[in-house]
Amino acid sequence: MLYSLHELAYHSATPFRIGAQMARQFWSSPFNPAADTALARTAWASAELFESVTRRYGKPAWGLETVTIADRDVRTTEQVVWSSPWCRLVRFARHVGDLKRAGKPAAAPAVLIVAPLSGHYATLLRGTVEAFLQDHDVYVTDWVNARQVPMLEGRFDFFDYVDHIRTMLGVIGPRAHVVGVCQPGPPVLAACALMAEDGDPNRPASMTFMGSPIDARLSPTVTNQLAEEKPFTWFESNMIHTVPWPYPGFGRRVYPGFVQLYSFMSMNEERHVDAHHEYFQHLVNGDGDGVEKHEQFYDEYLSVLDLTEEFYLQTIDIVFQQHLLPRGLLEHRGRTVDLTKIADIGLMTVEGAKDDISGVGQTQAAHGLCSGLPDDRRMLYVHPEVGHYGVFNGRRFRDDIYPRVRDFIARNEAICAVPERPAAAA
Repeated sequence: MLYSLHELAYHSATPFRIGAQMARQFWSSPFNPAADTALARTAWASAELFESVTRRYGKPAWGLETVTIADRDVRTTEQVVWSSPWCRLVRFARHVGDLKRAGKPAAAPAVLIVAPLSGHYATLLRGTVEAFLQDHDVYVTDWVNARQVPMLEGRFDFFDYVDHIRTMLGVIGPRAHVVGVCQPGPPVLAACALMAEDGDPNRPASMTFMGSPIDARLSPTVTNQLAEEKPFTWFESNMIHTVPWPYPGFGRRVYPGFVQLYSFMSMNEERHVDAHHEYFQHLVNGDGDGVEKHEQFYDEYLSVLDLTEEFYLQTIDIVFQQHLLPRGLLEHRGRTVDLTKIADIGLMTVEGAKDDISGVGQTQAAHGLCSGLPDDRRMLYVHPEVGHYGVFNGRRFRDDIYPRVRDFIARNEAICAVPERPAAAA
């Protein structure tokens, strides 16, 4: 019912959005003699603000047709190298000629960046991908909005997620490197443990986890406390809703992206109100830089996707309530996930001292759990100045965190003597 009411509210506001668009055109028209007055700018800004907070934000484009490497523009080609109803494995192949002009080798370590499946699209990691493209052959998991997947495609749960990671690492080939950003930590670590125990030739050479709830019992945040304080039945009753017609996933039970979005925004309500007030002032004053910065952030932040009921509820149960992985009790398809079997996969953890989603200690717990790894295959880093988002994006990520991850990957690439693989588009 909530999903249907949400859709009704959106469509009911359509006439007002059309009115706001007409008002914008009227007050900004060069044929309007009052267009350059304070009244006109205020009216135009009001219409712009109304339209921006009531519109529907679709999946953003990656916008990575070119990246700057060594002060040179390098073209990239977005390639879908594997897909399922639930995910596309996207490779950003760098152009060989452009790499040569930039003084970079055509071959590079292959890195699978596992984007979080927690409400936002993978494009939230645009800055992360752009940084890794400087030195790597980059693949990223592009998760599909559950409301777009027909019921005939069946379920997608926590264990399917683990299987997807194994499959995608197999598609990339032997001894790639995997980077799990936030939510993927537990299922990616489980997949690596299973591959290690099986002696899978496609097991990664290294795994890096950034702000991930490997052990959510440590330094609990508001998010962790909510998951622990509420009974499991509360999440079943209050967070799961049915996709309405006419979406392809009509009838599917999901955790809607808009519910996740409202939950996150309510945690920092005052900050978002202030941001939109500043946005309004930038519009009135004609501050293009301020407007562009606000729109770039919120165009991404307000674009959300739905999660399947089974994946969301199992994540609550496995990761945040029973803590099965750090307790050594997680079973996958009848097999116990034994993290001590990881003996030749490098492990790096990255945390932010100001992270209010995954507290300090939750990610680095992986080091104690992977007791079979030698010390020279480990690295632990806590940045003193960044919060959750800053762990994988922004200036401090580019300047302080990424270089450490790059060097860690290079060291493990050398240890594993990974065969050279093609890493660029022709």
